[in-house]
Amino acid sequence: MINQVRSELARYLRTETVGGALLLAAAAIALLWANSPWVDSYVTMTETVLPIEPLHLELTLADWAKDGLLAVFFFVAGLELKRELVVGELADRKRAALPIIAAVGGVVTPALIAAIVGFGVEGMDRGWAIPVATDIAFALAVLAMTGSRIPAGARVFLLSLAVVDDLLAIILIAVLFTTALSLLWLLAAAACFAAWALAQHRRVTSPVVYAPLALVSWYALHEAGIHPTLAGVALGLLTRVRADPGEDEAPATRWEHRFQPISAGLCVPLFALFASGVPLDGKVFGELFTNRLSLAIILGLLLGKTIGIFGITCVAIRFGIAKKPADLEYRDMFALSVLGAIGFTVSLLVAELALADVGDGSAVELAKAAVLVTSMAASLAGSALLLRRGRVHQARRAARALEPDE
Repeated sequence: MINQVRSELARYLRTETVGGALLLAAAAIALLWANSPWVDSYVTMTETVLPIEPLHLELTLADWAKDGLLAVFFFVAGLELKRELVVGELADRKRAALPIIAAVGGVVTPALIAAIVGFGVEGMDRGWAIPVATDIAFALAVLAMTGSRIPAGARVFLLSLAVVDDLLAIILIAVLFTTALSLLWLLAAAACFAAWALAQHRRVTSPVVYAPLALVSWYALHEAGIHPTLAGVALGLLTRVRADPGEDEAPATRWEHRFQPISAGLCVPLFALFASGVPLDGKVFGELFTNRLSLAIILGLLLGKTIGIFGITCVAIRFGIAKKPADLEYRDMFALSVLGAIGFTVSLLVAELALADVGDGSAVELAKAAVLVTSMAASLAGSALLLRRGRVHQARRAARALEPDE
């Protein structure tokens, strides 16, 4: 009975709608808490240190959420990317071309806009990377809730775009936020990755082998000076996605089913709880649309993402470089491009990494507020467009259904 309940709960948490709802709920709780009379308790919670003294790890709860819990999120993202590259939509070059090109446009254009608008502002030497990522869970949740009548190709396009988009963002994190690199610890991490790949090749299935490798690789990257969440991506990409004859599921499929509910139901909401507590007083709202830092993020996300994704998509289709997904029209693609401006999880992470040492911490709070407000605006605008397009597609399906009778 207990196993059945757990199975149903896991299945429930695997749906995009539930994961997105939990993410939004956690963010809303953090915002209300940080703007309530009990704000001191919120600050105390985020700044509470939870040390592991034998390993010389003295991280706050907020740091554990950012560096530890998000590693699980990135592991699931790595599994999804590997599956898409090997047996999914990205395995077919023609089908993969459009979301890959769209993802590149959706990274380059926001970065350029943010860099131009924020040129000379303290912290923007790396802060231009804040608006480059699309939040997979949030965007797919909005699509699931408001785009159910849109052709199925919309989800495939948005998922593929967001996965490639996040991969590019992860590469930027590795390049921009690697400080003093320790070669010895980097070699230790590489040895863990090699051992993981070998265990996959030898068809080892015991978690007794994989759990220590995952933990040690995370710690090795942390000590090497590289953001440790990248360990999750690396291990996901090294996991086998093709099932052997007689094997019910490949390890990537099995682990994605196991860890995706944990990521969606626990890790990402907890990260949102610790990262979204931004004081939204009159001063912050006033600076949102006057401060060049926040304007760079807002324009980079809302305009840069939409223009970058939709613009390069139209060009690629127009010149025959890629093909438009079946049954999707340009107005559908525009609605999906607006959803691409939802830059929640990774954007908040990059904001903390890029602006942590700027001033008294107000820059981080302002950047987070810009990400939150823009992501909400993009979700509302995208939802309105999807609902409108859904009615159009529904009317066309109804008209086609009447044609034989007539």
